[in-house]
Amino acid sequence: MRVLLMINPSAGRGKERAADVRAAFEDLGCEVLQAPFHAGAAAEIIARYRDRVDAAVIGGGDGTLRSAIPAFVNSDVPLGIIPLGTFNDLARALQIPMQPAAAAKAIAEGHHRTIDIGSVNGRYFLTEASIGISTHIARRQTSGVKRRFGFAGILATTLTTVWHARPFGVSVAYDEQVERFRTIQLTVANSFHFGGLITNNAAAIDDGKLDLYSLDIERWRDVLPLIGPILNREVRDSPSVRTRCATRFEISTHRPRHVFADGEPATLTPATFDVLPRAVTVFVPRPEEQPA
Repeated sequence: MRVLLMINPSAGRGKERAADVRAAFEDLGCEVLQAPFHAGAAAEIIARYRDRVDAAVIGGGDGTLRSAIPAFVNSDVPLGIIPLGTFNDLARALQIPMQPAAAAKAIAEGHHRTIDIGSVNGRYFLTEASIGISTHIARRQTSGVKRRFGFAGILATTLTTVWHARPFGVSVAYDEQVERFRTIQLTVANSFHFGGLITNNAAAIDDGKLDLYSLDIERWRDVLPLIGPILNREVRDSPSVRTRCATRFEISTHRPRHVFADGEPATLTPATFDVLPRAVTVFVPRPEEQPA
């Protein structure tokens, strides 16, 4: 297999694992062509190598993958993922191993899966796009905080943000219906797993649909009933969570609010969320090698 390898040195473990990732592919007998990673330039780089490689491999976290995904939408070049970020939500949803050598092996074995991609105001997202407290959390959880304090820093910024959260009004149009309500967090997800720990076992990343989740709470203490469902990996069990499923959501707010996609700034409300069914081909482990 001929592999185009692009690793984001700014990702959580990108710089320190770059040499190990290349060595892992070479040990598997792959021919590796390495190119520097530049956010927004992946399409141009892949086009340059398209006729020379069997796979384009991105090493990084969810933000890295989101910046590169336009190069893979409806492309004949499959995407290989080496998880090197903090949460690695897409890799976990696809059951890609967190160890770089094992992830490289899954790519070299050549098993594919075609997945959906989300779009918000024309900007792609892989697992989720959000409005509300998660956008404030993402601003505080800088790469410096993650590197210096790890999970403790992530937990501290999350609790601080939730403590100061205030609900806001939204209007959600879908399937010829319109709902108006107050929330502190609105998420439109393309995957059944996102946010590092949220799981909805009724959803899938290739079901051709988007799932909306709203935290309909007024005070920070109302978050407490969510802990059990989150730990049980089934957020739909909480009475504080409003869930809806559709192929398109049109969301507006009283004033423009930031929308973050896969943890990165994407656009402002009003926002239209769409799904692109079966838009990207990704290397995944063979079914018999995936955890039960």
